[in-house]
Amino acid sequence: MKCAIYGAGSLGTVLGAYMTKNGVDVELVNRNKAHVAALNEKGAHIRGTVDFTQKVNAITPDKMEGKYDVIFLMTKQLFNDEVVTFLKPFLTDDGVIVTLQNGIPEPGVAAIVGQSHTLGCVVEWGASLDEPGVCTLTSEPDSLSFHMGKMEGVPDKQAALVKELLEKMCPVHMEENLIGARWSKLLINATFSGLGTVVGGNFGSVSEDKLVRQVAIRCMKECVDVGQAAGATFAPVQGKDITKLFYYRTGLKRAFGTALLPVAMKKHREIVPSMLQDIRNGKPCEVDAINGVVCEWGRKVGIPTPINDRIVAIIKKEQSGELPCEYKNIEMMRDLIR
Repeated sequence: MKCAIYGAGSLGTVLGAYMTKNGVDVELVNRNKAHVAALNEKGAHIRGTVDFTQKVNAITPDKMEGKYDVIFLMTKQLFNDEVVTFLKPFLTDDGVIVTLQNGIPEPGVAAIVGQSHTLGCVVEWGASLDEPGVCTLTSEPDSLSFHMGKMEGVPDKQAALVKELLEKMCPVHMEENLIGARWSKLLINATFSGLGTVVGGNFGSVSEDKLVRQVAIRCMKECVDVGQAAGATFAPVQGKDITKLFYYRTGLKRAFGTALLPVAMKKHREIVPSMLQDIRNGKPCEVDAINGVVCEWGRKVGIPTPINDRIVAIIKKEQSGELPCEYKNIEMMRDLIR
């Protein structure tokens, strides 16, 4: 069995370190030559809520050779057409690409490699890449999980193999309702990654600040309204029904959901949004694949998305350098909570 993690940045390096630590021969593939060199010379140093260093096998894409049974795809969705087309010839006849990306990437991946070669996986934890070879796990060890589902035609044995590989790190929940799991993760990312990027903070900056929480609970409702109108049934997240907890139709239920946010996000409060990390590193971020997806589907199903529209607009100004990533940006959304 041959497998690779393509796009081994923050999340991919952490996953690769755990998999290697627990006996899996996996290649960590990344275009960043300094990161690859550090991984090969010093190993992957995973710190934060854990602390260990693991020797790993890292390569750049041009060093890939042979056929792979499993490729975990962890690059930004922005480049999927190019990346998935590049990876297709590297798959064995029954090989699969497992997309662990944000948004709803499975249809696009399947359009290139076929549904029978496509699995989706929702990552329920966070990490940051601090320097070449060094990553910080920002979720508590007892709160780590994956939610995985397959598209039509994927052999059960391949799905079982992927599940076994991911379980080298943490529990894997098989999802019959893959689209529902995707919408649940999209809700979390749109709210906490989106607003965390707006204010230049972590998930705790969203869940623990009074004003930001008021925007967050409305963002969550907006995502549920759009997802349900699009035909999705939101899947539980780590056993919790987020629509029951946070969706509201009355002011009292909205107040309850707002008050619950700091408790719900306690074990993930240190997560720094990947979009914010990208902007700080001078890279294009995935706002169109996160909040932008909510806006796009809102237009399709006729549901207004003023919160997500504003988040997209602010983040794009941050990305272009017109705005700094700082707390006072939340004032640009105050009119939406009156």
